[in-house]
Amino acid sequence: MKRTTIAVAGLASAVLLAGCGADDGSSAGDGVVRVGVTPVPHGEIMQFVQDELAEDAGIELELVEFTDYVQPNVALSEGELDANFFQHVPYLDAQEADRGYDFEAVTPVHLEPLGMYSTKIDSLSQLSSGAQVIIPNDPSNSGRALNLLADEGLIELADDAGISATRQDIVDDGGLEIEELEAASLPRSLPDADLAVINTNYALEADLAPGEDALAMESAEDNPYANVLVVPTGSENSESISTLADLLTSEEVVRFIEENYDGAIVPAA
Repeated sequence: MKRTTIAVAGLASAVLLAGCGADDGSSAGDGVVRVGVTPVPHGEIMQFVQDELAEDAGIELELVEFTDYVQPNVALSEGELDANFFQHVPYLDAQEADRGYDFEAVTPVHLEPLGMYSTKIDSLSQLSSGAQVIIPNDPSNSGRALNLLADEGLIELADDAGISATRQDIVDDGGLEIEELEAASLPRSLPDADLAVINTNYALEADLAPGEDALAMESAEDNPYANVLVVPTGSENSESISTLADLLTSEEVVRFIEENYDGAIVPAA
């Protein structure tokens, strides 16, 4: 039997998940694996797994939808979820260091190359001195955005900046005014800026087509930002989580990603 529950993070999910917290890989010992997701593409990928693969594999999923990058880890740490699927490893590492979480990345599933978007210019060469550039404000994705700006020759970073670059690592800003905003708000703020560096999941939710609309995109080759299935440490080897990880990296899911996202989402497998 399959059960579908999509709840918006907040009061609805708190009520839905009250009483959860068993340590056997399924909350409340009811055999249901509760997974927190952001809508696109994570929720869509997980919905495909639920609809097409989970029943035959002998697991039952309940999906809880979040619209930001903070609450899925809060809910996981408080035992309201068995797993979440929305983040890459550098973000996870930063969250663990900042908030003291004890989580495990079970398996990489897909890559979402970061993209640059504008409603005011058609080419990066049209950016002029004083142009406003908006980027994500969480440390891992802001460093990622700064590296993309540097890769495109728009700014110059210190040689030792690495993937954790901050604005303090900028040695030449190219005359750009760089502002950090909450990642989910970037598509809404796009009309007010000259250029926005937007996470692909939020670009897709805003009906942007990365393959057509992005002025530049991050390379998928040797990209450390694969999105991963995450669980509390100690539950990564439970039968239900192992089964879910196998499904997320199956040929069926690889094909679903390749057929539905026009290259904007790249299977990690």
